[in-house]
Amino acid sequence: MLCGSALEKNRQTLNEKYLTALLVTDAPIRLIEDTQKLWLNRVLQCKSSGCIKYQIDERLEELNFYTSMNQSLTQHYFKYQNGGIAQPATQIQVHQLGKDRIKIEGLAYLNPNNRNDRQTLSLLAYTSPDKKNEILDNEHQCKYQFNYQKSLLVVKSAQKGCERFIGTYRLYD
Repeated sequence: MLCGSALEKNRQTLNEKYLTALLVTDAPIRLIEDTQKLWLNRVLQCKSSGCIKYQIDERLEELNFYTSMNQSLTQHYFKYQNGGIAQPATQIQVHQLGKDRIKIEGLAYLNPNNRNDRQTLSLLAYTSPDKKNEILDNEHQCKYQFNYQKSLLVVKSAQKGCERFIGTYRLYD
């Protein structure tokens, strides 16, 4: 389905945006490449053309983010297990919004064949540099402990229902 003529224009737009992202982003190139592989793995799970179109739109939005925002002020982390990116993929981004303001966003990918509103779980929190170890997710009221260790981020929580983001994350730099 992905290679069918019905999605040719979508694929062309995606390929152009991917190449642009590789050329102009100040995010780590390996991040762009690895997220492309993760995206392709999700698309290959799709069982309908609607699912594929939705995944293409989501990837275009993600590539727009990488090319439009100052990525030098963002730390990108991916959850790792057994020496590789955990499946399903889970990522956390720590954005330095200003001297006293940090935005933390998390995204856990679920089954792409779920309804659009059930394909991901999100985490959103705002904090300050001196409080970035104790995080409260604004969307689900989950409390997390963030332990930053050089190129690793260890996330813990004792709350039930908040397990999706618990784990060890590796920094892309």
